[in-house]
Amino acid sequence: MQQRSMIRLGVPLAVAALALSACGSRTDSGAASTAGSGTKTVKIGVIAPLSGNLSALGLGIKNSVDLAIKQANESNAVPGWKFELLPLDDEAKAEVGKNAATKISSDDAVIGVVGTLNSSVAQQTQPVLDAAKIAQVSPANTNPTLTQGADAAAKKRPYANYFRTCTTDAVQGPFAAQYLLGQGIKKVATIHDKKTYGQGLVDAFTVEFKKGGGEVVAAETIGENDKDFSTVISKIKPSAPGAIYYGGEYPQAGPLSQQMKAQGLSIPLMGGDGIFDPKYIELAGATATGDLATSVGAPTESTEAGKKFLDQYKAAGFAEPAAAYGGYAYDAAKAIIEGAKSSLKDAKDVKSARAATLAAIGKVSFDGVTGKVAFDEFGDTTSKILTVYKVDAGKWAPSKTDTFK
Repeated sequence: MQQRSMIRLGVPLAVAALALSACGSRTDSGAASTAGSGTKTVKIGVIAPLSGNLSALGLGIKNSVDLAIKQANESNAVPGWKFELLPLDDEAKAEVGKNAATKISSDDAVIGVVGTLNSSVAQQTQPVLDAAKIAQVSPANTNPTLTQGADAAAKKRPYANYFRTCTTDAVQGPFAAQYLLGQGIKKVATIHDKKTYGQGLVDAFTVEFKKGGGEVVAAETIGENDKDFSTVISKIKPSAPGAIYYGGEYPQAGPLSQQMKAQGLSIPLMGGDGIFDPKYIELAGATATGDLATSVGAPTESTEAGKKFLDQYKAAGFAEPAAAYGGYAYDAAKAIIEGAKSSLKDAKDVKSARAATLAAIGKVSFDGVTGKVAFDEFGDTTSKILTVYKVDAGKWAPSKTDTFK
């Protein structure tokens, strides 16, 4: 991002005025417009890790939203309005994400936000964006409490501004449990990183695995910044599990898998969508063969819409791959744009159209890259399709795609 240079003291006021007019004016409502063009600017923010260990996923999210925005402008999706991207780095840290949400909330031209990647970060951004009536559509948050509240027996939507295009851990964890049981694995050990996503995933997995007759022979935790897992592996090894189920992300899961195999615990490590990335295989090394991951939806390349998206993404020339959540981020941005088509149609400014945008997003229904895009009364996707992937010949290969029942 370029920083706006300050006008030096001594520059004539007339010159300063010309400089300001050349940059466009801001209406009383805060919606930027290009001088003389009559076109107003509406922004879609992105809050995701654009640096650090999880940047491979965050940059794929940002780029996919950028693609959706460029296509919306090319097709004049909302006459009289031009979409702009406003990306902010949350570094996969809750407090940084909260600050990003606060910054976005102060911009009256923002209609919605795509993000976050981490459920723990979303817990901090939700109330900030909700207070400003800014839509938040996540392509990656899977913790059920974000949409259904803390009491699973009495579900209540905490924030009306929040939606997601991905399925939740309440679906993903049990899907993984059913898969392992179907493979004849009756004993597992679980490990999670004590973060919201990882713990929620393991909790949901454990309930379903036991329900299906399986036994959790060990349950351990690690720190999100740990690098040496020998102690945890030594604790688990004597219980002779048939697999390890891990709740967390690839920066720890990859080295954990490598160290497991090196210590003679040669069993599959299975995780959720947080490990479904080529970086996992790179970190886990040659012994990753046979490891497993679940991810939401069908493989992107398996559908015509998915193939088209990947071709368009490649043609756009982005330096980074779309990664695991690119398609979901693209659909999230499209949901916001679809909502804006009706809310901005006769609006004088963005801020006054935010409430109408939330209502419109809740009613969207379209065929997206990841399948049917629509939301239920909690803001969750109505799609329950998931895929199990297995590491084979140094790549993630689809093993099973099905609708969770």
